[in-house]
Amino acid sequence: MSIRTERHDGVLVVTLDRPDKRNALTGEMYDTLRATMGEARSDGDVRAVLLQGAGENFTAGNDLQDFGPGAAERVASGEKPPAMKLIDDMVDFDKPLVASVRGHAVGIGTTILLHCDVVAAGDTATFSLPFARLGLVPEFASSYLLPMLAGRVKASHTLLLGEAFDRERARELGIVSMSCSDAELDEQAMAAAQKLAALPPQALRATKRLINSAFQQERLRDAIARESEAFNAGLVSEEHQEAVAAFFEKRQPDFSRFS
Repeated sequence: MSIRTERHDGVLVVTLDRPDKRNALTGEMYDTLRATMGEARSDGDVRAVLLQGAGENFTAGNDLQDFGPGAAERVASGEKPPAMKLIDDMVDFDKPLVASVRGHAVGIGTTILLHCDVVAAGDTATFSLPFARLGLVPEFASSYLLPMLAGRVKASHTLLLGEAFDRERARELGIVSMSCSDAELDEQAMAAAQKLAALPPQALRATKRLINSAFQQERLRDAIARESEAFNAGLVSEEHQEAVAAFFEKRQPDFSRFS
């Protein structure tokens, strides 16, 4: 399944466990993660969730092997991609969610952090939102949340150029809440999750709802719907096909023929 779980005193630790592929997410992994988070939501013994990656990376984002002809066929048939199903379910996850980030956090590996309550990053953490470079658009309401957190210009710079950025830039953009060394990362992230798990659960859920209400859930879901429509259109575009072909052929993509 490549998703591993374990429990520690009210904390459900969810590990993206595909280190040989930098924990790149497949459709099956999205489905498993969605089911895991659904169970965590309804399980009274789970007081907080800690999301982490196995090995040296958080996640390299979507596995581009899943973005072949089959993805275009599923989009054409009206089937919602597994990542979009996860996004729909997680956007209002009401229990404390802690993320522990080391190494690469690419694409949804960064956008998911905008929906976490504590984001701990090690000194090797690097972030990127390369959607436009792949002929796609941002997802997980990042086109709505990032401008609110960082301001329009910083968000545009980040989302349009799609370049990787370090932990300090992530803190500046409002993505990371605490920094530590890689050696201390697991301990610090778990400590934060256990502190949250020990607090009054109803008060935490109510507080989280109040915080999230500032982002106007109706607008958040509207942003997700608009992103999803544009993302699906991108999946069947020639620009995206060129970007994916260039990736697997280990060359620079050529977008000069598109206008």
